[in-house]
Amino acid sequence: MSDAHATTRDPVHEQRVDGFGTVRVLPLDAAADAEVVHAWVSEERASFWGMNGLSRDQVAEIYAHMDSLDTHHAFLVLKDGEPVALLQTYEPEADRVSECYEVRPGDIGVHLLLAPAGRNGTSPGWSSALLTAVTSYVLRGLDRTRVVVDPDVRNEKAIARFLKQGFEAGPVVVLPEIDLPDVYLPEKHAQLAFLNREVAFPG
Repeated sequence: MSDAHATTRDPVHEQRVDGFGTVRVLPLDAAADAEVVHAWVSEERASFWGMNGLSRDQVAEIYAHMDSLDTHHAFLVLKDGEPVALLQTYEPEADRVSECYEVRPGDIGVHLLLAPAGRNGTSPGWSSALLTAVTSYVLRGLDRTRVVVDPDVRNEKAIARFLKQGFEAGPVVVLPEIDLPDVYLPEKHAQLAFLNREVAFPG
């Protein structure tokens, strides 16, 4: 994705994080962002995202379909103008996770895929600073009271990252298989974790 694409979209959230940079959250453009997103989800480290082996066009079709939904949304996260993460938000009551825990009013679900480390890697605290901006958007910007995440139980890095950020571990659950004409999701063993707004932003 070139910066030209980024500048044609208004961010839904923009935040300066001290010592990190400016984070902007843009609505994902399924066609314009297909190349960068496909590159990320095709990597072996992104196997838990469930898109390994898909073509660029297939990835674009998935996000074009998501864009037609009122309950699930995708965003490209930029740091100082460079794409650094893929963010998906969803209404838990409209997702299979609702079969595995008691959804509360004000809950919002989040999936987050970080871009591969740059040529020189990432500095200490990089993912925490990015998560701070993302949680600020979903909790404050969208006026929600709690975030729920459901990383694969084998994705130890993601689980540790969320717990370090202040998320509280919930139960390990089995998300049921979804087999619909437009969507197929295999059964998933997931570690639920929750972050309340008063914990993320005390006072």
